[in-house]
Amino acid sequence: MTAPAATDIRPALPGEPEYARAAAVFNEASPARPAAALTARTVAEVRAAVRYGRTAGLPVRVHTTGHSAGAARPMDGQLLIRTELGGGVRVDPARRTAWIPAGTRWAEVVAAAAGHGLAAAHGTSPTVGAVGYLLRGGVSLYGRRTGIAANGVTAVEVVTADGEVRRVDAGHEPELLWALRGGGGGLGVVTGVELELFPAAGVVTGAAFWAGRHAERLLERWLDWAADAPREVSTSLRIMNLPPVPEIPVELRSGPVVCVAGAVLAPAEGDLETAGRQADDLLGPLRAVAAPLEDSWAPGATPAVAQAHQDPPGPVEVLGDHLLVGDLRGEGAAALLRAVGPGSASPLVAAELRQLGGALAEPDPRGGVLDHLPAAYAVMAAGLPGLHPAPAIRERCARLRAALTPWDTGRTAPGFVESPDQPQGHLDEADIAAVDRVRLAYDPDGLFRPDAMTGTSDLLRRAFPPTPHHAHEE
Repeated sequence: MTAPAATDIRPALPGEPEYARAAAVFNEASPARPAAALTARTVAEVRAAVRYGRTAGLPVRVHTTGHSAGAARPMDGQLLIRTELGGGVRVDPARRTAWIPAGTRWAEVVAAAAGHGLAAAHGTSPTVGAVGYLLRGGVSLYGRRTGIAANGVTAVEVVTADGEVRRVDAGHEPELLWALRGGGGGLGVVTGVELELFPAAGVVTGAAFWAGRHAERLLERWLDWAADAPREVSTSLRIMNLPPVPEIPVELRSGPVVCVAGAVLAPAEGDLETAGRQADDLLGPLRAVAAPLEDSWAPGATPAVAQAHQDPPGPVEVLGDHLLVGDLRGEGAAALLRAVGPGSASPLVAAELRQLGGALAEPDPRGGVLDHLPAAYAVMAAGLPGLHPAPAIRERCARLRAALTPWDTGRTAPGFVESPDQPQGHLDEADIAAVDRVRLAYDPDGLFRPDAMTGTSDLLRRAFPPTPHHAHEE
């Protein structure tokens, strides 16, 4: 697509109301402070913003909701484009696909797909931007059956550094499509994606909470179940120290609690009974340990899955850490509990094990550069500096990482990384170099280079030797 882009724009500067709106992030622990910022609502405005950045000599950064702000490099001296494109989600029920404009939140995608008996491989929060999530791979509560969410992206519309609007798919510039799906960003401004949907007659979903004193037995039984769980079931186990706010029931904020949340997919009407049995196979042994303090697991429609994890609906200040680990049964579970379990005086609001395996662990020949995660669990730790001092949160995250070192795979899922200083191991050196070759082909001057989350290969270091301005990026 090469239609002229005559739109003129003037980015907002610090202190202006539009700057604050465009630069706003979900994770307020990592504010964005670019030299200038704007909100692009059309493809023409995106093209104009890219032209502006090139003419002004400002590297270009991109975000929508800022959920991954913690992992972003500093934006000093750069232009930030917030993508909020209109048009709405367009579902093609015959092809089982959805066209998702950049800026769309998952809640809108889920609702549009559900109207046709379909579902998307969305994340745990309905307020996350769908496109940014998909470009970072995406670990869904359907993921053990569907695989990495980015594998379902069949086409991407992107404005590259030359100002061209490209629709890339398996038959048109497939190397760019491959790199966009999990390559770590820095390849252009994505304005929309086409995503495969899948049949969903219903789900069993929810969250159950137990008093922390039962953590050892609950964790043991959950890990034993997870080792051979059916692919239709994806769950998490969190050890939580919930804040003393009125919205949270008093019994859940009176000490550590253990939460098991997730979803069981019933693809067809005939699978609904099976989904109920699969949920009982998980929850029965856990409920036998002790009666839950609260239990919302129940059959329902697919929109309920986006509410099961009960993620914060609005911006919060969060510090955390992430790693991918292998089988934790036995000593691994004990190490986890010593670091963050009841009695550890942990300041973390949540220490989570997200169940992986199944299709998430299997390479997909249709996928992008990140097409699977070779691990049993994702570990996420999070603390709220508004409740506990930041040094105490960081120290506890470091203690948890050290405790799980024997089971650490060295890999990561990019959507879970909370800081550019943390290990980012979702690609190996060969993959990073291959993505960098695509970056150089489409952005030879490095206009989008600071937006890349991945490490830099020798290829890019030779193309862009470090300068005082860019030294912090290395």
